[in-house]
Amino acid sequence: MKSALFNRQSDDKPYLISGPCSAETEAQVLETCQRLAATGKVQALRAGIWKPRTKPGGFEGIGTKGLPWLKKASELTGLPVAVEVATAKHVEDCLAFGVDILWVGARTTGNPFSVQEIANVLRGVDVPVLVKNPIHPELELWVGAVERLQKAGLKQVGLIHRGFSSYGNTDFRNAPMWHLPIEMKRRLPELPLLCDPSHICGRRDTLAAVAQQALNLGFDGNMLESHIDPDNAWSDAKQQITPEVLRDLIENLVWRHETTNEQEFLSALTGLREQINQLDAEMMQLLGRRMAVAERIGQYKRDNDITILQTNRWNEVLERAQRQGASVGLTHEFVEQYLAAVHLESINRQNRVMEG
Repeated sequence: MKSALFNRQSDDKPYLISGPCSAETEAQVLETCQRLAATGKVQALRAGIWKPRTKPGGFEGIGTKGLPWLKKASELTGLPVAVEVATAKHVEDCLAFGVDILWVGARTTGNPFSVQEIANVLRGVDVPVLVKNPIHPELELWVGAVERLQKAGLKQVGLIHRGFSSYGNTDFRNAPMWHLPIEMKRRLPELPLLCDPSHICGRRDTLAAVAQQALNLGFDGNMLESHIDPDNAWSDAKQQITPEVLRDLIENLVWRHETTNEQEFLSALTGLREQINQLDAEMMQLLGRRMAVAERIGQYKRDNDITILQTNRWNEVLERAQRQGASVGLTHEFVEQYLAAVHLESINRQNRVMEG
């Protein structure tokens, strides 16, 4: 039978998976899950059974003995349960205890050998499998993991966006880099897409904003960690919230639909999109003219034995653009990323001129 996540209608409420980061004790799992079920906001329960850790010595999960706790939680609440798997043995144990939904974690997604091992043991099994993005922002690894599972015959494959490791990032535990899940949604529109604000944020105070942004972007729902005593959780204490706080968070989220049949809205949207199309066409023309000038500059540099990269000039261009961008409401980050792409294309054009 298909999971509700894979049989959603356009007007269904957002799908929510919630539960503790780690299963610690049977009492903790059962109380958390029952309190979550009592909120009426949760469609599936989760708990970490095996916890990959960067260094040895930390809590690496309660292990297989926690699976009967989840099975009992499912029986008490009537809700399906989800568990992260990283090896064939994990999968076999989960299937033996009737786990309803599996997910592949970020570290595992980044290892094609591990994903293939999981795919092989799931061949011929009809179970939903969600794939988290890899730790590093490599879209093809994410796509590849999905394809390996699909080639093994799995029909219910979905995505979880949990953010990406980013050097120097301080606002998030894992940078959202929203353009990457958006690109996955463009490439694989038939796959359900959830957001994991807990791992993106790493702290409680920003969970609601990230969960809302995911819904604004058309995600199918969220995975949020919940614990009966978050401050004393055995893992990831700072990002967990109580079931009651979770209920309030979910009640305050706004669920928006991807489209509507209201003609007035559709007509207005069509007009605005046509303006966007026209502006995009003009921008492409301007960028083409800019690159033609860059090639002429490359010719002068070649004829006078001057290097392509002029650091002082680049700094001047960037500083001026930042001022101009700020005056029209463009963020510092956007201007920098945009100009970096334009600058790289200019360098490539000039390099081709140099090579003659």
